[in-house]
Amino acid sequence: MPRHKVTKPRIIGLTGGIATGKSTVTTYLAQRYQLPILDADIFARQAIAPPSLILEHIFERYGEGIKNADGSLNRQALGDIVFNDPGEKQWLETQIHPYVRQRFQDACAQELQAAPIIICAIPLLFEARLTDFVSEIWVVTCRPEQQLARLQQRNALTLAQAQARIASQMPLAEKVARADVVLDNSLDLATLHHQVDRALGGNC
Repeated sequence: MPRHKVTKPRIIGLTGGIATGKSTVTTYLAQRYQLPILDADIFARQAIAPPSLILEHIFERYGEGIKNADGSLNRQALGDIVFNDPGEKQWLETQIHPYVRQRFQDACAQELQAAPIIICAIPLLFEARLTDFVSEIWVVTCRPEQQLARLQQRNALTLAQAQARIASQMPLAEKVARADVVLDNSLDLATLHHQVDRALGGNC
């Protein structure tokens, strides 16, 4: 009897540097291919949304100076602390990463019942040691000067603030070296979309 070909589900870990264009890629994948997108940033925001035990721990450590009037977290004030202090950044990640990992596990288990391809957008894929969770790694990259300018414009940051945030992450070149697929977002949108189409191949 002929054997049926078993298609393994693809869990694509999409990462890159801050402000290199990960959201641009996930938007295209969702709109063009209707693929489910699981976003680590969304899960991380949920982890610190009030009321949250993680949020309470953050306020206990850093005080009222990072609390907004409505009781939510002032993310930029916290960022100015952790992006300039590797030890504090590591402490914060130990609070949030276990929650994010669990959310990914639960969401993937649910999505895989219907979708053969899932996109996991995880900016800190390597730093959070989540590479074992995905079947392939896509890294979005661009030129350093583009990354810096995009980050400053997007987040209304000073040059020093933007540089600190970029420096706090694993070097982009190192992520590129560990990628299965590299998406170069240095040129126009059509070129980026073509790279995404090619990376998906005939598996969608």
